[in-house]
Amino acid sequence: MTSHGSQQKINRSAALTATAAMAAIVIIMTAYILHIPIGVASGGYIHLGDAFIFLAASLLPQPYALMVGAIGAGVADLLTAPIWTLPSLIIKVLITLAFNAEGKLCSKHNALAALLALPITICGYYLAEVVLYGNWEAPLVSVPFNALQSVSSIAVFLALGAALDKMGIRTMINRMLYRH
Repeated sequence: MTSHGSQQKINRSAALTATAAMAAIVIIMTAYILHIPIGVASGGYIHLGDAFIFLAASLLPQPYALMVGAIGAGVADLLTAPIWTLPSLIIKVLITLAFNAEGKLCSKHNALAALLALPITICGYYLAEVVLYGNWEAPLVSVPFNALQSVSSIAVFLALGAALDKMGIRTMINRMLYRH
């Protein structure tokens, strides 16, 4: 499939508006809605914000999806657990890279990209805890919680992606993002 960017010019105002809206959703879903704290010392928490990062990465051209991940997770962490801001910026940008923003949201490619986000998230936060706390064993306690967060976000992404595909979201987004 040919990239829309090579066929038509992107409407940057619309793309930035969609980016801001998606980043706001990520902030809300990460910091406030179903925000479940884990670990008193670490300040970590389980959330569904990643599901909306996956949606953004499946809907928006990559530079904009990267911004959704970085801004959404970064601001959410600044509001709730500032120690995680830098690790989240890096991890959330990385989890967007494998997604394809053409075709169906709930494609095999994007389902595999969401599954790839699982080890990136688990390993990323494990390594961040190792660096932050200088201990290789203690961060292992967080691994199941990070796995639960990722698996939950994957399930929500796949369910929302399938529903949005049935609604024809791709056509709506393309009309908004690309000048004809």
